[in-house]
Amino acid sequence: MLQACLNGGRTRDFHAAVPFTAAELAHDAAQSVAAGARELHVHPRGADGAESLEPDDVAEAILAIRTSVPGVPVGLSTHWRIPPGGKARQKPIERWSVLPDYVSINLIEEDAAELISLVLGKGMGIEAGLWSVSDAERFIALSTAPRCLRVLIEINEQDAEEGLSAATGIISVLEKADFTLPILLHGDEASVWPMFREAMARGYDSRIGLEDGRLLPSGKMATDNADIVHAAMMMLNPA
Repeated sequence: MLQACLNGGRTRDFHAAVPFTAAELAHDAAQSVAAGARELHVHPRGADGAESLEPDDVAEAILAIRTSVPGVPVGLSTHWRIPPGGKARQKPIERWSVLPDYVSINLIEEDAAELISLVLGKGMGIEAGLWSVSDAERFIALSTAPRCLRVLIEINEQDAEEGLSAATGIISVLEKADFTLPILLHGDEASVWPMFREAMARGYDSRIGLEDGRLLPSGKMATDNADIVHAAMMMLNPA
């Protein structure tokens, strides 16, 4: 499964094509799905362009995307930094009425266990974001862990070998615990394509898009999200 991560917390200083508004997210969703993406991960924005968890902003983004690509699963971030930030971000999430299919929750964040319980209680799926071996160890100790949708191995290391070592360590913890949830492996910027190749080699799911990086495998600047997805699909299905 290839997931398209359309915007994250990126600004247009990073890339001019980063989608902000609900309409822009819906457009990029359609283009990315047409290019081969099967799921979507987005960060809704407020009127000021900043990331938002407010129910109205979340609903506008989700409804626009679902109108554009009916039936395609849509996931959101719950990152600690998104306003109102920290544990306070649980409050707007509690008030969501239009729900994504899943959210990502990073185990490095101190309220991860609480947030997992909150999200499961609202009937949403969870991508458990693991950045390190310690994150993996914390995750497998949770009674709610088996109820999650998948494990999201997120490699922030920029050196490919260091990234591979981090990923291998996380995978080892999961394997020793006989954990069988699906795994999505992805990198960030310099590690995007090395981790994508590693996901391919291991038969894991992966994701690609402007949240994670702006370059094609050739090193050329991508035109937009669909351009990146297309490049990934060409690697998955070479002519």
